[in-house]
Amino acid sequence: MHSTPLTIPFNHYRFHFETEHPVRLPVFPGSAWRGAFGHALKKTVCVVRNTPCAQCLLKNACAYSVVFETPPPPGSEKMRKYNAAPHPFVLRFPQQDAIDTSYALDIILFGHAERYFPYIVHALQKAGLDGIGGHRQRFELHHIDYLDAMEGEQTLYREGELQPRPPASMPKIPDPPESITISLETPLRIKQEGKNLTPDYFNFGKFFANLLRRQSMLSYFHTDTPLETDFAGLTKQASATHCTETKLQWHDWTRYSSRQQTEMNMGGLLGRFSLEMQDNEAFWPYLWLGQWTHAGKASSMGLGAYRIIPTSLPGEEKSTKWSSID
Repeated sequence: MHSTPLTIPFNHYRFHFETEHPVRLPVFPGSAWRGAFGHALKKTVCVVRNTPCAQCLLKNACAYSVVFETPPPPGSEKMRKYNAAPHPFVLRFPQQDAIDTSYALDIILFGHAERYFPYIVHALQKAGLDGIGGHRQRFELHHIDYLDAMEGEQTLYREGELQPRPPASMPKIPDPPESITISLETPLRIKQEGKNLTPDYFNFGKFFANLLRRQSMLSYFHTDTPLETDFAGLTKQASATHCTETKLQWHDWTRYSSRQQTEMNMGGLLGRFSLEMQDNEAFWPYLWLGQWTHAGKASSMGLGAYRIIPTSLPGEEKSTKWSSID
């Protein structure tokens, strides 16, 4: 069959904020930031007030609609029965000291979403000043860094000046190690037949099928190079692949949905699982890129983040940076 390689270009940015008091946000603050970000972005760009996005003539060109509502475009061959495709961004929250008054937030933009970056800067700046979370804590944007997977950080924004930035790109995928451990950093939510995937029913096949589908949809809707590969063959091989060790637990937490006016259960899997890569090299590009795309549901607010720990490295790759998570 005809195939195209996995190519999802992206840019990874780190927004540095200052706040007057120690940070008072939930352990997983993605819901609070995502809600404030979406509200600020809509106020920034919407020129057709009081019209639902689905009925708006601008829905396929508007920064808010594309980034937050993400309707499948006319003529789409995929997800035609769905109201929204995967959003072209994820939020991330580097580990930081709770008593510090400096605060960092990462955003990863996939493919065509990069064109909306100036709007996103303005919206996140406004969201921070309007206040985040139940305490409406204010965050003032100080500067923005561009994070390169191999070359480190480059400051792109300071004191209102936005510097030229690199085009979105796909980093070179390193050679696979002999074995890996995947560490789930934020709750992984995968639904199977309408039910949450729990530790007792977790296996590599279910994890990989979800990851492959997400990356396929991101490449289809947000890049010029939709992924074409042997999906059936990969998922069949994954379903027959066993983890060498699995240490997972279910983590419960809730968030308040202002749109639905109710508390929502957002629990998911935390922990780690290990995999031998011999004879499983076909999975490697997807697993490695998944450190930026995340997996599972609610990934845009930061859930489903994981990092790869190489438990047995090829000798020549000792200096490679393997993880997207600091």
